Order: sequence, then C-alpha cells, then structure tokens
Amino acid sequence: MPKQIDAEKLVFGLDIGTRSIVGTVGYRVRNKFVVVTQQVKEHESRSMLDGQIHDIAKVAETIRQVKEACEQDIGSELHQVCIAAAGRVLRTLDTHVDMVFEEERETRAEDIANLMSLGIEKAYKEFSQSENSDIKFYCVGYSVIRYYLNKTPIGNLEGHKARQIAADLIATFLPDDVVDGLYKSVELAGLEVANLTLEPIAAISVAIPEKFRMLNIGLVDVGAGTSDISITRDGTIIAYGMIPMAGDAITEKIAQHCLVDFDMAEKIKRDSDTLDSIAFEDILGLPQVISRDEVLSIVADVIEEEAVKVADEIKRLNGDKTVSAVFVVGGGGIITGYTDKLASELGLVKERVALRGKEVMGNIEFLNENALKTSLMVTPIGICLNYYEHTNNLIYVSFNGKRMKLYDNGHVTVVDVALQADFPNDGLFPKRGRALTYSVNGKSKIAKGELGEAAEITVNGKPADINTPVKMNDKIVIKESTAGVRARIRIENLPEFKEGSKLTVDGKEIEITRPIFVNGKPEPADYEIKEDDRIEIKDATTRDQLLVDLDEGYGEEPEEEKEESTSEAADSYEDLPDDESEEEEESETAEEAEEDDKPKPKRDLTVMVNGKPVVLSGKSEYVFVDVFDFIDFDLSNPQGSGVVTNHNGKNAGYMDTLSEGDTLDIYWKD
Repeated sequence: MPKQIDAEKLVFGLDIGTRSIVGTVGYRVRNKFVVVTQQVKEHESRSMLDGQIHDIAKVAETIRQVKEACEQDIGSELHQVCIAAAGRVLRTLDTHVDMVFEEERETRAEDIANLMSLGIEKAYKEFSQSENSDIKFYCVGYSVIRYYLNKTPIGNLEGHKARQIAADLIATFLPDDVVDGLYKSVELAGLEVANLTLEPIAAISVAIPEKFRMLNIGLVDVGAGTSDISITRDGTIIAYGMIPMAGDAITEKIAQHCLVDFDMAEKIKRDSDTLDSIAFEDILGLPQVISRDEVLSIVADVIEEEAVKVADEIKRLNGDKTVSAVFVVGGGGIITGYTDKLASELGLVKERVALRGKEVMGNIEFLNENALKTSLMVTPIGICLNYYEHTNNLIYVSFNGKRMKLYDNGHVTVVDVALQADFPNDGLFPKRGRALTYSVNGKSKIAKGELGEAAEITVNGKPADINTPVKMNDKIVIKESTAGVRARIRIENLPEFKEGSKLTVDGKEIEITRPIFVNGKPEPADYEIKEDDRIEIKDATTRDQLLVDLDEGYGEEPEEEKEESTSEAADSYEDLPDDESEEEEESETAEEAEEDDKPKPKRDLTVMVNGKPVVLSGKSEYVFVDVFDFIDFDLSNPQGSGVVTNHNGKNAGYMDTLSEGDTLDIYWKD
C-alpha cells in the first residue's frame, strides 16, 4: 500500500455472493474512488443458495481468506466491513415525509439527515402494520425519489431557505434470517459490520451515475442465485425488485446434460464464452468434448425463461411498460445470448441492453494496473461507495456478552437496550436491603434496609449511565445494582423505649425502666428485633426496679428520706389509672409514627394507560417503568422515532412513583 494512504480512511467492502466472495478495499478522494486492492475467492462448496447463506461456518471461512488476502496487500489489519444483501424475499414500500421549521431558515445537511431518519422510521412503521407474516423484517436500505422545498419539487434541499421540507422515499426490507446470516458469518471471520445495504442499491451507485438517472433505465445485477433489479426515472431510483433465478440455473442445466458436478459445469459455462470447444471428464471418469454452440443450445431454454421473468419484473416495476435501456452487471449475465434475449422480451433493439463494466468506471481509479474492470466488479465497488452515502437504520450491539439487534432511531440509549434485553428494571437502580417488619404495643412497624450500590454501567469499557447514547457495535456491560444491608434494630433504640415513662418526684423528673416482652417472653433492652416480632413495652414496673431507677435519678440520700420518697413514689405510680396510661401510650405512638415506617404489603394499583385501565400487581409500590410489564408494548419492535412517556400530562421519568388513578400516555412518536 502506498505510504501516502491513511489506513484509517480505507473502506473494506464484501460482495458475499452465491458462487464467490469479492473483497474490495479503497478510499474516496473528492469525486473519485480509489481501489487499492481486490480479492476474489469462490466458495469451496455450495454453502450459499439463491443469495441465502446455508452454511454460516463455511461462508465465514471464505470471508476470512478474502480478508487476509486484502490485509496482505494493504499491509494493515481490517476490522470493519461494508456488506450488501441480495434481494431475496425483498419487500419495498413508498412513503412521504415532511418536516416543518419554526421559522423560515436555510436548510442544512443535518436537516436533510433528520428528514431521512423520520422517513425511514415512518416507512418501518407502515411496513410493520401492513405485513401480516410472522417473519420479522428489517429495513436494509432506502432511496430518495424526490425532494420538496415548501411543497415544490427540487433536486437538492441543502442551502435553500425553507419553512417546510419533504421527501418521497422508497424503503427496502429483508427478512431477519437473511440479515442475521450475513452478520454472523462476518463476525465469525473476525469482522464487524460498518454498513449494510442492498445489492441493487450498491450496483446502481456505480452502473448508473446520477447524470443518467433522468432517463428511464433498468439495471439488472445477475448473480448466481438471484437477479436484482432497479429502475431509474426523473433523476432518481423509483423501484427495486428481484427474481430468484440467475447464473446457477444455467450451470445446473449444463451439469445435468454433461453428467458432471456443479464446479465442472461452472467451468464449462465460463469456457464457452472464449473457447470453441471444451474438454472435460464426466462423473464416470470418461473424457468428453463439447462445442460452444452445443453448450448454448443446451442452456437456451433456461436463458429464455430467465429473460422472460426479468423482463416481466422490469415492466411491472416501471408501471407495466418497458424501459428505454437496460444495463446488465454481475457474472451471471455474461453468457452469450442473455442480453439479446432480454432485449427481445422488452421490445428493445439489442444495443440498448448491454453489459456494463469498465464503461461505467470513469470515476474509479485502480492502483493495480491488472485489476478486474468487468461487470463482476460493479457491485463490490458500489458496496464501498454506499458507505459514504447511507447509515444503517439497523444496529447490532453486545449487551452483557449477548449480541442484540436494534432498530436505530438515532436516539438509542443504554436504558433502551436494557429494556429490550429484558434486564430487570430494579437492576438498574440501587436496591434497599431487606426490610424488617414488627409490632410495638400492637402497632405495626417497618424498618427499611440501607440502599445498595447503583448498577455499574460501561460502554466500550468506559463508565456510562442509563442515558449514554449507543451506536453500532458498542459493547454494553451492566453489572446489576446491589441490595443494601438488611434492616437491623435493637429495642433500646426504639423511640417507644427511649421515651419511656416519666415520674416527677419532689419536682425532679425520673425515667422509669419498663418491662419488655417479645412474643410473650421477657427480653433485655439490647435484644435485636427479628422479623414479625411482637414487642410489648409495659407502662408498669416492679417495686425493686423502681427503687433502682430512683437511686439512679436521685443519687445517694438519707435512708429515711429515701424510703419515704420511694414509698410515696411507688404508691403514686401504682395508683395511676389504667385509662390514663393507655391514653398516654396512644398519644406517644401517634406522635412517633411516620409515614415511611408504616407496613407496605403487596397491593394492586389501577392506572389509566392510553385511556384504558391497567391493574398493576405483585409489589407494594410501583414506578413508571413497571407499567411495561403489564401492557402490550413491544420495545424490541420500534414503530417510530422514539417512545413518548407522559405521567399525569407531564414528561415521565422511569422511576416516577405511581399512585392510584394516575394517567399515563405511552406511544411511539411519528
């Protein structure tokens, strides 16, 4: 690799095809893309069929070999890669999105980016509502059909003053298993996905430059298992499509006729483009020779079938009419006769359906003079270029070592990931130690435990919190919050014990020690209270204890005076009316009781969520985030740009305390 190239600016793209994997490494400088190296490796077995990965481990091994070959050429390691998915089981959806500014102002690049984000979110929501399949789909790409400035169509919004901007978009969706297979294979090869796009989106970025998109042109990327189609008109891409038939169908026909395995049939097909006759051995080991004309005769019906299906799909995507011209890229369209037959089916002169390779690479510079500049290289280069044009609306992150897939609305935070991972709500916040429930003189009491440590959160090894933003390939680790020390208390520390009973003797206040009973048994004042203990602190005492208390209160005094005062005090205390003692106890208890000390058994709580009553159960207290356990609201399947959460008409916090009859609003923001 030339010394002037900054390795950090290199983009690595992989075209993971049915027959082969093409790796491209390059960088963009001004309006050119410079290809530093390209590497091609065929699958050693049919580990992919019709654009779908069937053997993840084998595909990963081929990716690893391509990666290492590229690394050897550039002299540095590759860690991230851009990939594209074939249009197998492709779904598309058109949508319109607009954005109004508070006042007229100049439109900035970030405004356009926000508009695109809103458009993709809207398309995703509309698609999810219209798709009745159990299969989960993900948006893998989009194209702008048209921009609007103050409701008037315009080519580019940036720099124009506007009060309102809008766009028509076409979004493309693929099934979960297709996307998952690609990501898993890449990860096993030691790479992280930097960008995911669709193969026809990648191909068109090279094959049909913007200056040609005013024309009504069709692009067909003929691979091994699928033929991906896109249509341009009025300066933009107006449609995408796919048929599950391509080069492999031709190869299989040759294999059946010549009685050879798939790899030999593929060789015969390729050699027929340059040789008049091809020698081979069949599966019995017998030498055979077949002419080029015979090969073309064998596959003529397959080529016709494929051309008919592609032509029908092009016309369907173009409003049931033909296009002005068709560009063909990909290795599957190279065989003689394919473009002519497609032109015939579309009603075009044959010159208007042509293979495109070197002809469309005017803005591509190759450092290697011997680099391949054929139609096979169009899509791989386009995958790299797409990195600069689009960002994913699907991201993968690692959460506590587990790989997770999330819809990226541009505002994903740690708490969003935790909720979608079913991480316990109370695991994010400090937990109190076990409370202690007991009673004193028939009044229920509860002592709270101490608060524990908050959850330890890191993102990519750095300290974070629940509001830290999350992006593609972030590694999030949450160590669950801990519970504090359980509640512990001795009787001598109880307010009821400390206050005690007081007597006034000769104008001096004396504190009297009262008998203590726990569960009916006498206990000392330093007794540690246990769960459900029934504590009684009597408003009475023995004569002997009274003498001790008086000694401590008075100190030494003449024996005669002490006996007299003791006798009077004892008579005075023992003569206290029972009802007065009870009234004093109730008064003291009422003064001591605080709201936090009352017992809080489990209870049901009814709140109104989006206008409907929802009953929460299983806890003594409830916070806002608990509601998600009782409503049908799938955070793992976003339906908008974010979740709106209101509590009694105000912005809600995750840990807001809920009360009976509270009004909550929870819905996806458009």
